[in-house]
Amino acid sequence: MPEGHTIHRLAEEHLSRFGGREARVTSPQGKFSDSAALLDGRVLEAVDAHGKHLFLGFGDAGWVHVHLGLFGKLGFGTAPAPPPTDTVRLRLRNPEHYADLRGPTTCALITEPEKRAIHDRLGPDPLRPGDDPGKAWLRISRSRTTVAALLMDQKVIAGVGNVYRAEVLFRHGIDPYRPGKDLTRAEWTAVWADLVELMREGVRNNRIDTVRPEHTPEAMGRPPRVDDHGGEVYVYRRARRECHVCGGEIRTAELAARNLFWCPACQRA
Repeated sequence: MPEGHTIHRLAEEHLSRFGGREARVTSPQGKFSDSAALLDGRVLEAVDAHGKHLFLGFGDAGWVHVHLGLFGKLGFGTAPAPPPTDTVRLRLRNPEHYADLRGPTTCALITEPEKRAIHDRLGPDPLRPGDDPGKAWLRISRSRTTVAALLMDQKVIAGVGNVYRAEVLFRHGIDPYRPGKDLTRAEWTAVWADLVELMREGVRNNRIDTVRPEHTPEAMGRPPRVDDHGGEVYVYRRARRECHVCGGEIRTAELAARNLFWCPACQRA
């Protein structure tokens, strides 16, 4: 599932290609046909992203709410657009660009109050200016749940996925199994600030890089990481390999139905 930086990047891409212009809106697959007909020819007035939720605003016609889930894909191209396949749930196009949405968990036309209700049930997002990390701290500081599980709970903090979860805990030397209530306020403040910076870099570079300058392949004289996810990381998907910092073995285990990665030596209980 895409992490929050990807959704914010998709929002920016929609704004640059379609913002302030009339869009032709179709649903080749047919599952969004009625809503597409209501939007066809309208101007894309606004875009928004919160965690893993994308919103495309068409004025008084409402918002298209998209959640990609595990299998959804959003692709862009330049005109002329090729004939759409019957897997395309939603196509936007104008004379210069097109965007195709395939396989999302959610693609629905919603009202402003319905959009607000989605925001209200999500935690603060490190990529949304003005979001208050204190809201997340109130829940974390009272919880006996592991900090690793809390970071993946979108009601606590929105947009953090498995990669950012593993990496930010490593960067701050926090045992992933520590209960949230045992995290200090100073530790949480540092974790939040780090997520803000790391995820902004993710938006800019379209990949997740979390290693500090002294641990890059160039600095360490090691081969670059080869992985479908790209980017240089400390622990994510590096189970049984050497830690870049201490040389110990990276561990993995299942936690809340997701694979957890950490270095026991660097992240002591």
